[in-house]
Amino acid sequence: MSAAASAHAKLDGNDDKVGLATPVAEFQGEENPMIYALRSTLRVMALAVAVVTPSLALAEPFRLILTHIEPPLVPNSVMDLAEELGYFEREGVDVELIRVQQTPSALAALQAGAGEMANVSVDALLHLVAQGGNDFKAVASPNKSLPFLIAAKAEYPTPVDLNGRSFGVGRVGSLDHSLSMNVLAQHDVDVSSLEILTLGQPSVRAQALAAGQVDATTMSIGVWLSLPDREGLTVVIDQEQYYEAAPVVNKVNVVPESVLDERRDDVIAVVRALVRISRDFAENPSAWAEAMDPLVPGIGREQLDTLARSFEGSWSVNGGMSRDELAYTQDWIYQTPDFADVAPVDLAAWTDFTVIDAVLAGMGTDETADRPTR
Repeated sequence: MSAAASAHAKLDGNDDKVGLATPVAEFQGEENPMIYALRSTLRVMALAVAVVTPSLALAEPFRLILTHIEPPLVPNSVMDLAEELGYFEREGVDVELIRVQQTPSALAALQAGAGEMANVSVDALLHLVAQGGNDFKAVASPNKSLPFLIAAKAEYPTPVDLNGRSFGVGRVGSLDHSLSMNVLAQHDVDVSSLEILTLGQPSVRAQALAAGQVDATTMSIGVWLSLPDREGLTVVIDQEQYYEAAPVVNKVNVVPESVLDERRDDVIAVVRALVRISRDFAENPSAWAEAMDPLVPGIGREQLDTLARSFEGSWSVNGGMSRDELAYTQDWIYQTPDFADVAPVDLAAWTDFTVIDAVLAGMGTDETADRPTR
């Protein structure tokens, strides 16, 4: 029997061992008045506990759906670490992390009521909204853009050296393909000369590059540093240059409107915890490396410290909700092949700034980075 069911059974007089609903008259024949008074007091105290217990036992955890199985080597790990380090608990919200493989699974789980919030890609969210699924609202972005870089064989040390070479992408027409082509074009690469190879996830593309199966590809700096052997490889466009050429918000945290209506305080508490931990890591990068160290065995503390320093300016210290950046992202996505036949949507159809505005009203705005334009 669950704690809640047990408490209700006691109130209903169904638990013959405790007997909270036993009539008071049964004890009126006690020979010792003090014993009778003590029993009465204990019954009142037990009844009070039983009344309070169901409300606590029935309190639902706030389920946050993540699209990674392990804490990633990017600022998006703040969601894992906020749970691991007690940030959610200190904000008064019981967060349960639900892990799925990719954004489509996260959106399906959210639609099925299997969670209250999900971290999803913006392009998938826009597809859903364009199809009439405008119940989801983006309320934060713990990691606005994955710190992508373009790596290549060492014999191609500059972007223009990639002309006529093979380039690995996740999928032709995908966001990573479109972004990378835009970045390369801005670095004087004739993208029409490239041989595009579909290779899948960044880790798979990195392995293909290391094996000499492709001349260049895009990956996160975390994947780059996790390669066991980078000899014979080089970075031709680093993460700062990549984001400067394509300042597109990659992922956002979305909630159904029903959750905003029914559990708004919890949504605000979750976002506040993510902003707080992002600010702590921005101020002290080594704290991120220290927290990640036991969670990613085999990476090494030195590499984690290097990663932490590379994330300078990337932490969502104000929640990652800039109207200008989100509007730019939407416009950019609609220029990609995947959205050639997709009906346009308004920014207001998939964003809600009231949550982060409530958080910043209480915490103040961090002026160092992540400007929350409205």
